Amino acid sequence: MTAAQCSRAGCRADAEWQVVWRNPRIHTPDRRKIWAACDEHVAFLRDYLATREFPVQVLRFDEAATS
Repeated sequence: MTAAQCSRAGCRADAEWQVVWRNPRIHTPDRRKIWAACDEHVAFLRDYLATREFPVQVLRFDEAATS
């Protein structure tokens, strides 16, 4: 299985995190989008979405499988 790559532009690192989010202005509550993130960029991606007041949840890939 190929590891997911970080969603940050220009980053090709393996992702350890899932940044789960939605835009409440256009997505229904059951719709969630997922960005993959490496350790270096997880805070940047989370903060980028939180600044826009989007609901955001950060999970390790192994935690997401059991949630």
